[in-house]
Formats: sequence, structure tokens, C-alpha cells
Amino acid sequence: MMPPAFEYMAPTDVDEAIDLLNRYGDDAKILAGGQSLLPLLKSRITSIPYLISLSEVKDISYITDGKNSLKIGAMTLDADLEYSPTVRKNFPILSDALGQLADPLVRNMGTVGGNLSHGDPSNDLPSVMLALDATFKIRGKSGEREVHSRDFYMDTFVTALEHGEILTEISVPYWPAASGGAYVKFRKGTWNFSVAGVAVQLQLDNEIVKKAGIAITSMGPTALKASEAENYLKGKKLTAENVRHAAELVVAASQPSSDSYGSVEYKKEILRRISVQAIKKAQTRAEVK
Repeated sequence: MMPPAFEYMAPTDVDEAIDLLNRYGDDAKILAGGQSLLPLLKSRITSIPYLISLSEVKDISYITDGKNSLKIGAMTLDADLEYSPTVRKNFPILSDALGQLADPLVRNMGTVGGNLSHGDPSNDLPSVMLALDATFKIRGKSGEREVHSRDFYMDTFVTALEHGEILTEISVPYWPAASGGAYVKFRKGTWNFSVAGVAVQLQLDNEIVKKAGIAITSMGPTALKASEAENYLKGKKLTAENVRHAAELVVAASQPSSDSYGSVEYKKEILRRISVQAIKKAQTRAEVK
């Protein structure tokens, strides 16, 4: 199906894009990689008179080592981040998620900022950013501001981005030595969205959990932080019993609904099992360091 007619604009810098957003108001929307928005247009679920593409805005596509964090430009391609040596070394949890994101075609066209800004609860990167305590830099007409990932997702397809604002950079803090993370998700088929996903980042100190970041995908109106599970693991060894109990707390944080992917109880059981897997995998990676 062909999308409704729209006017396509391709500014060459962020400020020009912001000006266009403000000029056309609610009739305009930012187009990043287009891997989420274009299917909505083609299926005529939505209609947008003005599409403002960021494809020519080259200065927000980068992966840079900062002093205390990894800086990711919002227009960085998913595939570029997936294969970044820095990411693979320091943030295998990100490599896990990106390697399972849709298919190679989508990863070669889709952008990190587009995935995060879309606000789809089934997207993989939001929960990873929650687990890693990432911060988002946003620019608008009045200047720049930073929003922590835990405050960014407000409802399904609703984020802290106000109209006229653009996500420009993601800052992922480096975790101390003896840290490791993992992202595990379950989907019924190659082309299906996930039934459930869980992101786990752990910092260990002599086998004791010093810090934990845990968040879940596809189990509520947004990506969800599992704060009680995080707090429970702090100060504890990752015994089989403690891991099982943490997984139960992850399930308790979920808000699934029945649909074509399964019943509420089915989804909770999937989440319970993959939570155990993700915690153990994150533990193994933290111990190797």
C-alpha cells in the first residue's frame, strides 16, 4: 500500500530541522531511519503532511569515547553501533540487543535515535538504555536539555520530547571494572515482535552485586524499569535462590496484556525464564572482567 501524499524536506543541520518543526507544527514529524515510521504511513495507520528527514544532518552520527561515558549521535546507524569495537568490549548488552533488532536490512537503515524516540514498548533499545542508566540530550528552539532515560518514556509512543525538539545524543556511562550485561528476548518467529525481553547490567565486587540495572521490553505501555529487582540484588551473591527471586520481582514489575502473542500468564512465564538467563549471562560477563 502506498502512503498518503506528504512533502519531504531534508535539512542539513539540527537547527534548520527544529525551525521546520516549529514552522509546520503538528503537521510535521521527524524522519530518522524510517524503519518504524514508514510502515505506519504505508499501512495508513497515520498520515503526516510534512516529513523532515535527518538523513543529511551528518554531525549527529558518531560513536565517541567520552571521559566517563560513551557518546552516541542520534543518527548513528544501528548496524554501526552493533559492530563498534568499543561497544562490543564495554557494552555487550548493547551488542546483544542490536543483533536481535528486527533484521539486517532494518539495522542497516534504522538509527539509534529513531529507535529510542519512537516510544514503541516493543523496541529493544529503550530497556537497554534504562538498564545502563543512559541520559538523552535533547535540542529545541530554547536550547539543549538532558533527560535521564528513566524519565524519557511516558506512555506508548509518548516520550519526553516536546514538539519542536529533537533527540541529538545518547550518553551511556561507563560501568566500573567487574561489570557485565546481557539482553535476552523471546519471540515466536523471526519476523515477529518480541513476546518479552529483559536487559540486565551488573557490577560485582568479590561475587557480591554492588549495582544492578534491569529493565523489560514488550511487557507494558513502555519499557519498564524493574527497580525492586535491582534493589533486591544489591549486596547479595547471585545464588540460584537469589536469582530466582530477582526474576520473580522482574515479573512483578511487568504489565502484560493478552494478545495474539499469548496470554498474560504465558508472557509472565516467558519473562521469568529469560530473566534468569539474562542475570546469569550478565554475571558470567562481569566475572570474566
